[in-house]
Amino acid sequence: MEPPLSWAADRRAYRPLIMGRRGAVAANHPLAAQAGLRALRAGGSAADAAVATALALGVVEPAMSGLGGDGFYHSFDGAAGRSEVINATGPAPAGATLDEYRGGIPLTGPRAISVPGMLAGLGMLHRRAGRLAWAECAREAIALAEDGFAATHAHRAPAEEARDVLAADPPRLGAFVLNRDLARTLEEVAADGADTFYRGALATRLAAALADVGSLVAAADLEAFEPELQEPIAVDYRGFTVLEAPPNSVGFVLLEELKIAERFDLAGMGLLSADALHVLVEAKKLAFADRERWGADPRTLEAPLEQLLSDDYAAAQAARIDMGRATPALPTLTPTGQTTYFAVIDGAGNAVSGIQSINGAFGSGVVVGDTGILMNNRMAYWHLEPGHPNQLRPGRRVRHTMNPPIVLRDGELWGVFGTPGADVQVQVNLQVLTAMVDFGLDPQQAAELPRWSSSAPGQYADYPHEIEAALEIEARVPRGVRDELARRGHPVRTIDDLGGPCNVEIIRRDPASGLLACGSDPRNDGWAAAW
Repeated sequence: MEPPLSWAADRRAYRPLIMGRRGAVAANHPLAAQAGLRALRAGGSAADAAVATALALGVVEPAMSGLGGDGFYHSFDGAAGRSEVINATGPAPAGATLDEYRGGIPLTGPRAISVPGMLAGLGMLHRRAGRLAWAECAREAIALAEDGFAATHAHRAPAEEARDVLAADPPRLGAFVLNRDLARTLEEVAADGADTFYRGALATRLAAALADVGSLVAAADLEAFEPELQEPIAVDYRGFTVLEAPPNSVGFVLLEELKIAERFDLAGMGLLSADALHVLVEAKKLAFADRERWGADPRTLEAPLEQLLSDDYAAAQAARIDMGRATPALPTLTPTGQTTYFAVIDGAGNAVSGIQSINGAFGSGVVVGDTGILMNNRMAYWHLEPGHPNQLRPGRRVRHTMNPPIVLRDGELWGVFGTPGADVQVQVNLQVLTAMVDFGLDPQQAAELPRWSSSAPGQYADYPHEIEAALEIEARVPRGVRDELARRGHPVRTIDDLGGPCNVEIIRRDPASGLLACGSDPRNDGWAAAW
């Protein structure tokens, strides 16, 4: 009988593996993880902990997410053995026509703002699976906004980069960051419910303030918004069921990458070998070519997922990989954008894989009126060229890089994991899952595994969607492996030991013992907690 986890004792991690049995939270900020764990310890469900974590992240990571952004919340019901996806991504406003943007799409400012959906999604999640009072779930976020939190290195870095957008100096390390306007808004949301953001008193003030600054998001756009409950999509990968959000998420890209990689003996090639890395990079290129063709709002373009995720198609795609030579530049991706991820599992085996974003660092840079809410700049994801699957359409949702995986084994919850990182998300998720399934790494080892990311011309996430070709690899990957990948034609660029993108959070569950084992990325402020 195999042990609860496949340990790899010869690979020492920077951080300890966090373990418990009664509940666990892994999030991109320690204070948000604590907020989620407090909800669990108060008798809350995974959904309650997810709401508490998500709202807290919107306070302590203002560069990443918040009430002015979007999200996907993928929840698993342990008793029923099934999951569902809450798509809380907002559409382009009704007034966002091609004529309005004929001069291009701004990366910041009021015209970069799309309809925010995050709060409506959290409200739906709580209604469907919460046990605590809604106001109780908001308590920690309110306190953090009112009393402040200490600025970390990871908080200061995007503030420094967004200095022009913020028109302010970044706070010094350890300085307390307060947002009392946001605290008042969160108190209003706690008292009146999430719906007030869209159809209540708060919505009225939001719409007026948005109009004052010149945003195209109007009262009618807010009033019309509803999150969508979706069935997840899934593939089998070496006996594991990997569940993902359907389009307009790019979750299908991760699933296609896995199906291609499954055609190769990665374990036989060896962890971090040139052959294994070559296969994963090439699988990503092939899957991202399909992303460019099919990734869109399904109300505009319906992707042939049954074909794209089939064994026959995976075999045909795998046959295109030349083990001795890198494929020339296919449209792929670039590491851009600011997003945050969290994972929650409660003692009953219920789980939430949650991801939310305001897109770029500090979004549009627009704080709406006296609400303290920083708005997204998601309009920058649209294309303007005729015929593109993501050509701007009012009332439609843009393709989202956010994706929230959940993994089952024999129908039982096995793992919840994910990462921020815009287009790099699905390739890092690929690395994390294959590290655990093919090479037996535990969650902390998988989170810390030396990382690569690939980019190619023509697929920058934000308008105008351009980027140079590169395969960035952390220096901890052996020099000989990097040299061999370069010899095969990969445009290798070596970066610092922990300089790779993303901020992975992982929770694994052993159904037999109930053990919860958590991994959290040392590359940023991520933290895991369990009891």
